[in-house]
Amino acid sequence: MERELTVVGNRMPMLDAAAKAKGTAQFIDDLVLPGMLHGKILRSPLPHAKILHIDTSKAEKLSGVKGVMTGTDIPDRKYGIVPKAKDEYALAKTKVRYIGDEVAAVCAVDPEIAEEALELIKVDYEELPAVFDPMEAIKEGAPLVHADVQKNISASIRKEFGDVEKAFGESDFIFEDTFYSQAVNHAPLEPHGALAQYDPKGELTIWSSTQIPFFLRRNLSTTLLVPESKLRVIKPKVGGGFGQKVDMFAKDFCACWFAMNIGRPVKFIYDREEVFIGTRQRHPVYLSVKTGLNKEGNILAQQFKAYADGGAYNSTAPVMITLMGFFLMIPYKVPNLLHEGYHVYTNKPVGGAMRGHGIPQARFAVERQLDMIAERMDLDPGEIRIRNSIHAGEPHPAKFVINTCGFVDTVKKAAEGIGWAQKRGKLPFGRGVGMAGGSFPSGVSNMSHISSGAVVQLGREGAVNVLTGAADIGQGAETVIGQIVAEELGVLLEDVRVTAADTGITPLDPGTFGSGVTVRAGNAARLAAISVKNKLFEIVSEKLEASVDDLVAEKRKIYVKGSPDKGMTLSDALKAYQYGDHPMPIVGRGSWMAPTTEPTTLLKENGNFAPNYSFMTQAAEVEVDPQTGRVKLLKMAAAHDCGKMINPLLVEGQLEGSVVGGMGQALYEDVIVEKGQVMNPSFLDYGFPTAMEMPEIEAIEVETIDPLGPFGAKEAGEGTQVSPAPAIVNAIYDAIGIDFMEMPVTPEKILKALEEKKK
Repeated sequence: MERELTVVGNRMPMLDAAAKAKGTAQFIDDLVLPGMLHGKILRSPLPHAKILHIDTSKAEKLSGVKGVMTGTDIPDRKYGIVPKAKDEYALAKTKVRYIGDEVAAVCAVDPEIAEEALELIKVDYEELPAVFDPMEAIKEGAPLVHADVQKNISASIRKEFGDVEKAFGESDFIFEDTFYSQAVNHAPLEPHGALAQYDPKGELTIWSSTQIPFFLRRNLSTTLLVPESKLRVIKPKVGGGFGQKVDMFAKDFCACWFAMNIGRPVKFIYDREEVFIGTRQRHPVYLSVKTGLNKEGNILAQQFKAYADGGAYNSTAPVMITLMGFFLMIPYKVPNLLHEGYHVYTNKPVGGAMRGHGIPQARFAVERQLDMIAERMDLDPGEIRIRNSIHAGEPHPAKFVINTCGFVDTVKKAAEGIGWAQKRGKLPFGRGVGMAGGSFPSGVSNMSHISSGAVVQLGREGAVNVLTGAADIGQGAETVIGQIVAEELGVLLEDVRVTAADTGITPLDPGTFGSGVTVRAGNAARLAAISVKNKLFEIVSEKLEASVDDLVAEKRKIYVKGSPDKGMTLSDALKAYQYGDHPMPIVGRGSWMAPTTEPTTLLKENGNFAPNYSFMTQAAEVEVDPQTGRVKLLKMAAAHDCGKMINPLLVEGQLEGSVVGGMGQALYEDVIVEKGQVMNPSFLDYGFPTAMEMPEIEAIEVETIDPLGPFGAKEAGEGTQVSPAPAIVNAIYDAIGIDFMEMPVTPEKILKALEEKKK
């Protein structure tokens, strides 16, 4: 029988909670270096234009200005987060492709002078025809955003599983519907920033609000023509990322370029408008779904087509459209699927990774249509989901390996939590409930060498130092890793210090994306801790005259399994180790990568996408005011199968955050663009939910113990975001009997629909 866990599974505050609460945690803008300069970026006022000439002479002469740079000054090296999709320069060279494209940069002794210098730069443009809608951009004769990309389709995928045409022929019912998911900004509380310093020895250090320090180092090396060995990327505290801080941006490159060429530290901090316009957003997507079912309500076939508005550059385009397609095949059985996905350039802000990375848009379409199908076939929406659920151990058309699956339980528990049986279709007009399901990978295995490393050091006083490349961006990654190590070594969490995300001292790690940190970095840290423990146990076993396999480490003690009185304190064990002339601290190393074929390229071949998969259902109750069209989310019941919860408090925080994000997408948020210009680039105008709109949230545990996760854990981050928006829109249907096929469902749309319903 396994011993009871003492650290893992407990509700514990984040390691940096006190520092954040007291205001002593250091983010990019808190960092100040002697002689530091401040940088600003000049952005294009036009959506599409040739750059004819840039005159920087007046800016260079302004007192306090120390440096000015344009695209002509930098190496001719494109970059991108996905190697095969590189299409950006750090500063535009011959052409701008959206309003906000980076044209020039300055650095000065203070931000105000740098801002003034931007106004002195004169740029001569030749305006070009622009295109703002992906469905227009793919037509013959449309302006080309990138001259070498025909029909503006920068990435595409066509994947078929089974025989779709035959399955549709055998279907008793076929339904086809179209949907639209809007552009959403990540809106992290902390804007993007970077601070770079160049050492006289030729070493460059950059502090950046990044989610992926090692990937950023690679892109900086490529564009700066500096060896990675001469580059150090340090991630300080990050005030939210949600995928928006995955890419390299001009602020990173320009801070480094100026620091190298001027010899002084340089800091760039984006303002809120720059975050909205010049970073990344969730892709707007046009979606069509065709589904065939038999009389019993079992899905036989599905055909899915998506056109993603990528804006002016690729960012994560190939990954995004691939994820969207493969995760149509989970959590439901879809034995026959045809997915066509297209990433289309337009002269608009750039789409990129955002919590769920293409899957929330796809799930909106699928989960909305499932409810519509249930209505047409006179089936309960919960029952149709249970009937079509995937189960652990079953063969999968895309060769996913499903070790554990609690999806059916999530449907049942979310339904119970919202009062489904008592409320669905039975509440007064204006009140309704709805649900939506989903699934997500715990990290992706579709790229080469996606591995995490860790080093654990146990000192003579029992203090533990963990070195991990994992990037904590507010989700609590360092705390979870600390708990895993503390559990394995038998110490308390307060004994553990985590040093993370510094390419100069921490092991290689892919960073925070794909919801893989807990499984990937957690497993690496656990292996490193086991290595330390085994070294210590070899000495203790001699002292206790017991087998190493019979020893247990728990609560700063080491004892023989089943005999707690036969043991010694950790302190005494460490003394024995040291007095045996063994080197201190005790050091263990670990590295972990998901089982996969190297390299797995799912654009060409099928295969297991992740080490394990989370499953979830969220159920919403809403109230719609027919006089104003306003929707109030009253309650959300969120049931999530994330395996063993390392820290239930943090899982609940992720679920609560997902509800707010889902509310925003379903009801409020929309990046409004007119002729390429973002019209609402501020927190005042954008309109996301606040604490005033928070509903009652019931976080429901569905625990399965996964064999590949550390202590049985699976993801509980991005996956929590895929279900709430469609659940809310489904609840709106139950409340007023109107299907909405696009988001956000605003009061104006509701009032218009109610008027049309009266006719």
